[in-house]
Formats: sequence, C-alpha cells, structure tokens
Amino acid sequence: MTNDMIEKFIETKARKSEKVNIFFKQRSTVKGIFIRNHDYEELKSKNFWRIISESKMEEWNRTKDSGLARIFNGAEFTKLSEAI
Repeated sequence: MTNDMIEKFIETKARKSEKVNIFFKQRSTVKGIFIRNHDYEELKSKNFWRIISESKMEEWNRTKDSGLARIFNGAEFTKLSEAI
C-alpha cells in the first residue's frame, strides 16, 4: 500500500488511537495501533510506520515508551481494517 492510502485510512476514520488489523503480503496479520512520534512525518514520507502491537498495548498505555513499537514498511501491507 502507498503511504497516502495508509494515511487516509488512519486520518479519515479517526483511528489515531484505535486498534487496526494490518494484513501483510508475506507474514501473519498484526493487530495494533499506529503511533505518532517525533519522526512520524519523516517515516511517513518513506512509507514506514511505527506500530504498537496488541501484546504490548497494556505496557504502552502505562509508559508511552516508543521503544515498544516496531517499524513496518507500508509497501508490505495488503489491507487495513478495524479491529474488533
């Protein structure tokens, strides 16, 4: 997916802090949230996204430690959907 498609999904659906399912071309689906950090604009321009996975969500809510995030390449995304 392109960075514009991903950004549109995040912004227009008000999913800034809501969980989403991220489907990949060659790996299993990840459920998590996209986070904005000091380097958000730079990463977005290169189609990279900082994501907190569901397994680290509780710790993220307590600490807001961006070190818990992983950076994913948006070109590997095939689909984004709301997580239930």
